[in-house]
Amino acid sequence: MFTEATAPLRLPPTRPAARAPQSVTEHRLSFDGFGYICRVLWQDTPVTEPLVLLGGSSQDRFSWARHEERWAEACTVVTIDLPGYGAAEPLPTRYGIDFLAAAVRDALYELGMAKVNLLGACFGGAVALRFAQHYPDALRRLVLAGMTTRVPREYAEAVPRWLRMLDDDRREEMARQLVARFMSQPGAGAIRRHAAISRLLHQQFMAQTPRQIGMAVVDHNVRLMNHEWFRPEPVPALPALVFTGEYDSLTTPHMGRETAARLPGAAFLTVRDADHLVHMERIDEFTDLLLRFCTDRPISDLPYCSPVEYPAAR
Repeated sequence: MFTEATAPLRLPPTRPAARAPQSVTEHRLSFDGFGYICRVLWQDTPVTEPLVLLGGSSQDRFSWARHEERWAEACTVVTIDLPGYGAAEPLPTRYGIDFLAAAVRDALYELGMAKVNLLGACFGGAVALRFAQHYPDALRRLVLAGMTTRVPREYAEAVPRWLRMLDDDRREEMARQLVARFMSQPGAGAIRRHAAISRLLHQQFMAQTPRQIGMAVVDHNVRLMNHEWFRPEPVPALPALVFTGEYDSLTTPHMGRETAARLPGAAFLTVRDADHLVHMERIDEFTDLLLRFCTDRPISDLPYCSPVEYPAAR
């Protein structure tokens, strides 16, 4: 039985995973009795380690479909529905980020991947950072997008109100507030596809099933409020990048710099004309930035990014 006090484990030597050349495979796995799902787009001639993606609470293993084709030119791409998210089994809220990080470690063991590049976006960033703290030998590079060392105060204050709205069948009102919290207000800056993404998020939320609402909204936010988001444990010295949109009002650039300052040698930058949802607003640029970083190509002087900073060196 996993507990929050479970000692960190190390990955075993890599072992082969059965697959066809350049295929997509799905793996239904179980960790500590909770089923979860991995989707793998295999690359037989990679130029970098596998890229593992951990997204936000409402993202699933298919949310990166428009990004992964280009990433797969360089490496194997792994997306995961962790326990409690996507199409995985529900996860009681007593299980927190330590458990989810351990589930990622379990997935890598099952897939035979001893060392990976890891991207954590939004909530996935908290899981990715905990993974880096507990299982450093499994990482080659770490990327955190829209990450902070603390749950934003405005978000924490809104959670009880949102849950009451669901209880009162005020779902439309909650959807409007949720979208407004994740996206910058109109007029904050020149944000690509701002109106279109706002409409899409609202439609996606309203189309969620009761099961999806229960897992991605209710259970997720209870888990978020009841467990440590960030823990000041040692972080390994490895290539690390922290970034967000220049107009991110949820996990602001200032918060991103604070996060990067906790990671030895980490680079920080912002993506122009984007907010917290930079992965949707600037898909090509988001994809290109991550691919460059994971293949050790320069990320300075990119026309769509701010200058690179190294906050820990200050």
